[in-house]
Amino acid sequence: MTALEHEDSPVYLKLRAIIATAILRGEYRAGDQLPSVRALAAEHGANPLTVAKAYQSFQDDGYVEVRRGVGMFVLSGAVERLKLAERDRFLNGYWPKVREHIALLGLNASELLDREIA
Repeated sequence: MTALEHEDSPVYLKLRAIIATAILRGEYRAGDQLPSVRALAAEHGANPLTVAKAYQSFQDDGYVEVRRGVGMFVLSGAVERLKLAERDRFLNGYWPKVREHIALLGLNASELLDREIA
């Protein structure tokens, strides 16, 4: 899950964030097979139907394809398209809230940028 996912987000969105992060980090590249629905459900203690819903959202967005009887595979170009979509989601969804919180706390950009990530 990304640091920006909310605890109150639906489970399928949390799973989607985990998968998206793995794809963006290069853990799954174009042509790679994603874990089976059952394997991912077991790994995260989730209902297989919830995992299937997360995977379906990736299929609907054109990031993966299902090869019937074989599994789900990352499509060519998915990383670039996913990165663009996640950037847009960050800049339009999260950034305004983060920026507001920064202003509320009286922080400045140089103070934030000079700080090491723990």
